[in-house]
Amino acid sequence: MTTRPNILWICTDQQRYDTIHALGNPAIRTPNLDRLVSEGVAFTRTYTQSPVCSPSRASFLSGYYPSTIHVNRNGNAYFPDKVRLITRTLADVGYDCGLAGKLHLSACDGRVEKRPDDGYRVFKWSHHPRAEDCWPTEERGYQGWLQKQGVDWDKAYLADAPDGMSIQDVYSPGIAAEFHQTTWCAEEAIAFMREQRDGPWLMSVNPFDPHPPLDPPKEYLDLMDVDSMPMPLFRSEELESQRDFGDIDHQTTEPESPFDYDARSMVAAYYAQIELIDDQVGRMLEALEETGQRENTVVIFASDHGEMLGDHGLRLKGCRFYEGAVHVPLIISWPGHFQSGLISDGLVELIDLYPTLLEATGQPVPPDTQGKSLLPILTGEADHHIHRKFVRCEYHDALVAGHASHANMIYDGRYKLVVYHGHDIGELYDLERDPDEFENLWDDPTMADVRFGLVKRIFDAVMLATDPGQPRVGRY
Repeated sequence: MTTRPNILWICTDQQRYDTIHALGNPAIRTPNLDRLVSEGVAFTRTYTQSPVCSPSRASFLSGYYPSTIHVNRNGNAYFPDKVRLITRTLADVGYDCGLAGKLHLSACDGRVEKRPDDGYRVFKWSHHPRAEDCWPTEERGYQGWLQKQGVDWDKAYLADAPDGMSIQDVYSPGIAAEFHQTTWCAEEAIAFMREQRDGPWLMSVNPFDPHPPLDPPKEYLDLMDVDSMPMPLFRSEELESQRDFGDIDHQTTEPESPFDYDARSMVAAYYAQIELIDDQVGRMLEALEETGQRENTVVIFASDHGEMLGDHGLRLKGCRFYEGAVHVPLIISWPGHFQSGLISDGLVELIDLYPTLLEATGQPVPPDTQGKSLLPILTGEADHHIHRKFVRCEYHDALVAGHASHANMIYDGRYKLVVYHGHDIGELYDLERDPDEFENLWDDPTMADVRFGLVKRIFDAVMLATDPGQPRVGRY
């Protein structure tokens, strides 16, 4: 690449792969994401390296698996100094880097996140939109923005909710769209993109949505046709089979039937959040065009991990690896430089973004980077049906204190295997025959060879990605 492009990197939180109209979901309206699909490359089999925020974000910002850099859980005290983020690397070669919304590389519970050497000149931080006394307003960009507009969060949030409804319910209308954190993220991004500068820029846009609580603005919730919403993937016998995993994951201690609550309204609220995101994506694309920067800007749309959304009797996220939790959207667009309207079904990992951006900006890729550049597919130099032989995802004491589960997933394009370390139970699915993952073949004697082969493959992959430790300076 001879031109160093600007980079608009939009990363939502907890957005499933199956939430874009142009990619097969008729129940959701995403005209701006649909436009990105038509203008770029949509990677339809992209997988996160962890179904939990911090390890996933640490991974795709560094190009390494979470266990390699020892960022395995939410709530870490700090981010390791030796790990170099893509934004730090690009800032060092002249990129002006900004962020709005989440970073979440270390603990944000009851404190403002401790920043690593991240390379951001502009840092408008807001982990999640809720106002809490223990978080100083002046250090939370979104709350400061509300304060300047005279908006009191405690009065504005849930103002349109039915009497008695709280954020613990399945869904509820939250704050109005004009004051929403997603809107604020877009406002900050647009202001950053309109700044006068001599060199290229990178803007990270990280809204909290569609992460629960499912609390879209009432005006978006009112637009949803609840009766047309899809029901979660579920069979009644799963209520019992999921309890077998109760010792492994907090999610599966008490699975629940989506018929026992208003599941369609839950899905509608989740989709409404994404429709708000889509509108804000549209505003950012318009700003690029108005400022004459669209033709020299790489736009990335992705999410850190998915959401179970009632599938298999589960909600939220945890130590499970169903498609809803680990399969994520990824669209990359650069008009005139990358292919347009291409749907790539090759296996992709989020860590592949790291070397892709380095190559696209003319920077060398470190030889030990574990990501694999997507640039050959983006430029039409490689077969878009083939990228990786397999993808993998991991969970190491990632989420709930006192529930120290460890697991690894591998998916080779047909078979998905999950090993829960220290437990005899596991999962094996043939996604070619059983794309909804209802039939666990782990104990099927006819699948013993497949299971053994995948266990060996994932063991090899994990060991080959082990951090070698300190640099070698001598023979002995």
